[in-house]
Amino acid sequence: MSVTREEVAKIASLARIRMADAELDRMVPELNGILDWVEQLGEVDTAGVEPMTAVIPNTLRLRDDVVDADPHTAGGRRDEVLANAPAAEHGFFGVPKVIE
Repeated sequence: MSVTREEVAKIASLARIRMADAELDRMVPELNGILDWVEQLGEVDTAGVEPMTAVIPNTLRLRDDVVDADPHTAGGRRDEVLANAPAAEHGFFGVPKVIE
């Protein structure tokens, strides 16, 4: 796959990038080189390769989701937490309206 000068100009226009004629001519071989490289990647046999998210194996350290795990932040203390709120409405923090 290769791109022409007109296609590069259209891409620049869609991206709202102003490019001079010399810059357009210089970008054509660069974009064609990138597309050739991407086509080479498509030729690599990856049939036995498992998908991965990182180069080294990572495992998440998870904890049990327990409501009363910490006595300072545990559930059942809504009134104490909202006592310091500048505006509490119906058991929630009241905030100013953002959308008018």
